[in-house]
Amino acid sequence: MNRKDEHLSLAHTFHRENKNDFDQVRFIHHSFSGISIDEVDISTSFLGFSFKQPFYINAMTGGSQQAEKINQQLGMIAKETGMMIATGSIRSAIKNPTLASSFQIMRKENPTGVIFANIGANLSLDNAKQALELVEGNGLQIHLNLPQELVMPEGERHFSNWLENIADIVANLSVPVIVKEVGFGMSSETIETLLSIGVKAVDVSGNGGTSFTQIENARRLKKELSFLDDWGQSTVVSLLESVSYQSQIAVLASGGVRQSLDIVKALSLGAKSVGISGTILNQLLTNGLEETIAFIQQWEEELQLLYTLLGKKTTADLLTTDLILTSDLIHWCESRGISYQQFAQRK
Repeated sequence: MNRKDEHLSLAHTFHRENKNDFDQVRFIHHSFSGISIDEVDISTSFLGFSFKQPFYINAMTGGSQQAEKINQQLGMIAKETGMMIATGSIRSAIKNPTLASSFQIMRKENPTGVIFANIGANLSLDNAKQALELVEGNGLQIHLNLPQELVMPEGERHFSNWLENIADIVANLSVPVIVKEVGFGMSSETIETLLSIGVKAVDVSGNGGTSFTQIENARRLKKELSFLDDWGQSTVVSLLESVSYQSQIAVLASGGVRQSLDIVKALSLGAKSVGISGTILNQLLTNGLEETIAFIQQWEEELQLLYTLLGKKTTADLLTTDLILTSDLIHWCESRGISYQQFAQRK
């Protein structure tokens, strides 16, 4: 089976909606919201783009016939809903141009939408330009996947040029760049390093959803690295790690997002928008195209209800929402010197 098809199959198989760190964040209920639902605006803006909803379709797939069919449907979903969308890693099409159509189909179905081309940090500025040209991308998403590469049987083993590549790309591209983890989360040190080389946006993409170490372990003949299946920080912890930098860099969040309530929690912790991959893929493969579009529209309606419940008219207003963190998160913050008290003292 094609590696990309294996990834799709295993991602669907391993899709989980069990408990994760989003359950460690609670809202304080106040009986008077002071607003009406028709006053609520769930739109968001970052990197010069504006979107009617504060979530987007994150990088998933490409590079095979099956992936092309899925990307076609994802492109249709993005067009119908007005969502931003990111392609899967375009490296395979750069190496083998016959695979280009499996990515280009997304632009064909969504000719005027915002599409971010995705490449790995091991690729060069020239590769970045190729990826953008291939899908007529509005921006570039560079993924970081060190644990996955190390567990992947045919993965990379040389990582010394990653930061240099990112710096070169950021300095020389005219389109916005997002640096994204792939489900292992980001530390404050990582964000500080990326900020120092000119990166304007990160997707902290924590664990709790699709685990690419689990997927790669399933592809190994010997599963001796299965202890890395849950490697990394959660999305919630990664957002806490980002707090000191949120005024300097656009922080996006993804990983383990199961429901609209998780989106509001991520936004309240400082995310500008929230990426969805596994939940949308599972909906699409299980229920089909029309049901997936309806599912997204339902989430938009639920977000309006949740904003109203919290008394917040806009996405930016969520930053003043009163939160409670459980002891596990407080312990992490104390161990890392993160000021968590601010979340229970917002006014």
